[in-house]
Amino acid sequence: MNPVNDQYQGNLQYAVDIVLCIDATGSMFPVLDNVKSSALQFHDRLNDVMAKKGKAISQLRLKTIAFRDFGDDPATAIEQTGFLRLPDQAKDFERFVRGIDAGGGGDIPESGLEALALAINSPWETGLDRRRHVIVMFTDAPAHPLGTVGASEQTYPTNIPRNIDDLFEQWGYARSQTAVMEQSAKRLVLFAPDQEPWKDPISEEWDLTLHFESKAGEGLEEFEMDEIIETIANSL
Repeated sequence: MNPVNDQYQGNLQYAVDIVLCIDATGSMFPVLDNVKSSALQFHDRLNDVMAKKGKAISQLRLKTIAFRDFGDDPATAIEQTGFLRLPDQAKDFERFVRGIDAGGGGDIPESGLEALALAINSPWETGLDRRRHVIVMFTDAPAHPLGTVGASEQTYPTNIPRNIDDLFEQWGYARSQTAVMEQSAKRLVLFAPDQEPWKDPISEEWDLTLHFESKAGEGLEEFEMDEIIETIANSL
């Protein structure tokens, strides 16, 4: 248990894993700095909200996936970290996030579903008393269908589903036999357009999903990040 949380000894131990999927294509240039700033504040703000509720996160890990478009430049379509434990690896997390530059993208849809698939298949924490596994998607664009753009490229992920129905099976649902995520722990927060696949089928059909509509060129508002933080904290 982190010594900083010693004042909460006797309470349950909470393990929180968060994967941030960040659209790093050219259209995100006006808002990427806001997204990066929010990402860098994520852990401190979540800890503060939890403390006000008389709880503490015993283990907090963050993973970041920056995505672009396999149809435009396969070499830079996915950049990611492993899970980084905070606060111990905060400098590694900050270095990666600050290094994300907006560029490329080609056509309007991007490779957001590939990023989501990689996030779902992350090595999530399985210990401690209670767990929360959260995926947060930041994008201003729709997504290419899985397995249709750049799937033959050497850099295309080989261990992800090739269609959204199979991805939904991995996300899982009550009594699912094929889910790769823990049903009681998982949450998906979308800051994404009101377009396919984010609205339909994901936000309309997937359980434990929260959708904030985004528009190209418009940033992440402060109240929206507060709502995301509160949603995670209230679920613990």
